[in-house]
Amino acid sequence: MLGLAAKTQMLFASADGGGFSPPTLDGELNPDGFLFVGTPFEMNRLLMVRLIAVVVLALIMVWYTRRAKLVPSRGQAAVETLLDFSRVQIGHEILGKDKAEKYQPMLATLFIGVLFMNLTGVIPGLQIAGTSLIGMPLIYGLFAYVGFIVAGVKDRGLGTFFKEQLMPPGVPWPLYFIMLPIELLSTFILRPLTLAVRLLANMVAGHFILVLSFAGTHYLYFTLSGVMGAGLGSLTLLVGVIFVVFELFVGALQAYIFAMLAAAYVSLSISAD
Repeated sequence: MLGLAAKTQMLFASADGGGFSPPTLDGELNPDGFLFVGTPFEMNRLLMVRLIAVVVLALIMVWYTRRAKLVPSRGQAAVETLLDFSRVQIGHEILGKDKAEKYQPMLATLFIGVLFMNLTGVIPGLQIAGTSLIGMPLIYGLFAYVGFIVAGVKDRGLGTFFKEQLMPPGVPWPLYFIMLPIELLSTFILRPLTLAVRLLANMVAGHFILVLSFAGTHYLYFTLSGVMGAGLGSLTLLVGVIFVVFELFVGALQAYIFAMLAAAYVSLSISAD
């Protein structure tokens, strides 16, 4: 296996006097602008993908609210499946039926919004997740952050909420000198950051695996010649197809985990224990 890898690397470096150019962070995640270049409204490929995801999601939801029927069509059933999943599997499981409905709009927004942004990474023509740059994951993280703080303040009261979060009851008072800065850091600073970074890391890793697989396939098929190029190109193509399916699973899983953690934070903020 090591010998094959070394031979492949030599072939990449020597074919046609040029080498294989692997994807780079700057090239993939900081694409050149193509509209309004040089202005604060500069549009590049990643922003375009995000706008497409937002517009498609908005159109689907408008269509759903206006065309919903007692006997659902296939499209209506698909939308209701996503909404029911966020309501039951996330809201009811974490918050309980008596409290989940109150926070269903927030949880559904997070789950479906992150899902649509993630799945753009495997759609032909788009082929990059809207959450593969820190801005969008951070916006979702801040949305969940504001959501659990507002929920806690409304349910427990301003002073009681912050006191319970920073100074858990039942702890010997000398330990509060240690616990207060730890709770402040973990609860009010790291939560949105960890939500954003977890989502970002998974989507960036998946994107680079797909880009490397299909770029390698193109290089091997059209630059190298002979049985070696065809054989290795077929192998990288198979790996790419497998990872497309895997990336679909990861995109859905990360949307679920993101919304589930947001529900867990809300549960902690409104709990008297």
